[in-house]
Amino acid sequence: WDMKYRLKEADGTAVDQSVEDTWRRIARALAAVEDEPAQWEARFYSALEGFRYLPAGRITAGAGTGRAVTLFNCFVMGTIPDSLGGIFEALKEAALTMQQGGGIGYDFSTIRPRGAPVSGVAADASGPLSFMDVWDAMCRTIMSAGSRRGAMMATLRCDHPDIEAFIEAKKDPARLRMFNLSVLVTDAFMAAVKADGPWDLLFGGRVFRTVQARDLWARIMRNTYDFAEPGVIFIDRINALNNLAYCETIAATNPCGEQPLPPYGACLLGSVNLAALVSGAFTPGAALDLAALDDLVRVAVRMMDNTVDASRFPLPQQAEEARLKRRIGLGVTGLADALLMVGLRYGSAEAAAATEGWMHAIARAAYLASTDLAREKGAFPLFDADAYLASGSLVHMDEDVRAAIRTHGIRNALLTSVAPTGTISLYAGNVSSGIEPVFAYAYTRKVLQKDGSRTEEEVVDHAVQLWRQMHGDAPLPDHFVNAQTLPPLDHVRMQAAAQKWVDSSISKTINCPPDISFADFQQVYMAAWDQGCKGCTTYR
Repeated sequence: WDMKYRLKEADGTAVDQSVEDTWRRIARALAAVEDEPAQWEARFYSALEGFRYLPAGRITAGAGTGRAVTLFNCFVMGTIPDSLGGIFEALKEAALTMQQGGGIGYDFSTIRPRGAPVSGVAADASGPLSFMDVWDAMCRTIMSAGSRRGAMMATLRCDHPDIEAFIEAKKDPARLRMFNLSVLVTDAFMAAVKADGPWDLLFGGRVFRTVQARDLWARIMRNTYDFAEPGVIFIDRINALNNLAYCETIAATNPCGEQPLPPYGACLLGSVNLAALVSGAFTPGAALDLAALDDLVRVAVRMMDNTVDASRFPLPQQAEEARLKRRIGLGVTGLADALLMVGLRYGSAEAAAATEGWMHAIARAAYLASTDLAREKGAFPLFDADAYLASGSLVHMDEDVRAAIRTHGIRNALLTSVAPTGTISLYAGNVSSGIEPVFAYAYTRKVLQKDGSRTEEEVVDHAVQLWRQMHGDAPLPDHFVNAQTLPPLDHVRMQAAAQKWVDSSISKTINCPPDISFADFQQVYMAAWDQGCKGCTTYR
């Protein structure tokens, strides 16, 4: 809180004297756009109190400060033109966005491959990776002033002629350190992998080379096995299930992958802390309070919708995208702790069923809250009832929710997303982050200081602390598992269970033991594909 979120003067003098002051600052800033700000400030404050609703870091650090910063965490930048002038104009836009604190994603598939002719200058193109190096240097330069690591995502299509070089780029430990890399994997490619068929690498309608799909897939797997990158994004599935498929096409995500966004797309994030909503923890009657969850989600949706109007934007195109679609990304944190408290083993069929039920309750409350907001304040400007309700992710939504959307419209085009919530979950008492399992019951965390030095802090998981307060040094029950011991396919099961009720996507790292066989490792990605996930990221 003190390092990341507490409001201070330029000379370091604290303005926020307590965490309660920080909550008050956020509640007041987000209520300011209401007709009755005092009433909503009180409601918003009570949602923040006790770390029940956690706005993402940009909001917690920036709301109510008067600073020229964005309250949006995630941006995907404009389509990169295949011309030198256009490429460097895109670089400038990226720099301006990063300067205000946004993480960005880019699809580099629009840049012609290395060796392709450049007409008029009698030269060959240097290819997308050479330009990614320029972006990487820009990000390093801008981020050298702060303690927050610059975050960028680069994507490249699985049929781009430079895909093999992209897949292997991180073999060089000094290269592209500011980027996460993900391959945009199409349905056709996955079909070719399963059929062991040929795969054309092409650009601008010209086939440069043909490879075996399974060989290219094995290359992705081998590099991910050895270097934890690239990740995989199932891009056709993302577009098929997008509520806004009728008016946008997605080709990239934010740095952690939970927000697939169109060109100039922007999204703000926030998380409901499930661990704070369990009553009777570690007793036979332990349960998640579903009425409290419903109420909290409805208030959170209103706070996030207000953030769209309260935020600044680095670029006018981003402001326009946000205004036209009013996207928000409400997710969860503390899921694994909540499961522990109610006696369920993360990764089990029972835990997956509970997770799916909780995520369904959140989605339902969020959509109904947004239809209520549409009735009060108007639907998002690009709303088209028939096209919207025909989208892939809404076909299995509850009938009364669909009826409310048809009658009143909906204020926010997309509503749910699961972010990694790393720092905000620490700030909330070290609850388990996002939908991840408990990382470790206790561990030593190295904290980067402003002067570049690192300090060490012991961190104990929230649920473990609670168990020890109640039971002293009694051994932890059998259902306690953590990321160090969990089988990888249990991770996939949990991601797939949550994804059913998340209209955007999920940031999730599937931890694999260092000695996992390469064959078993490849099964993780196939399981993610077969079970309906929108992407997959592993770490061995």
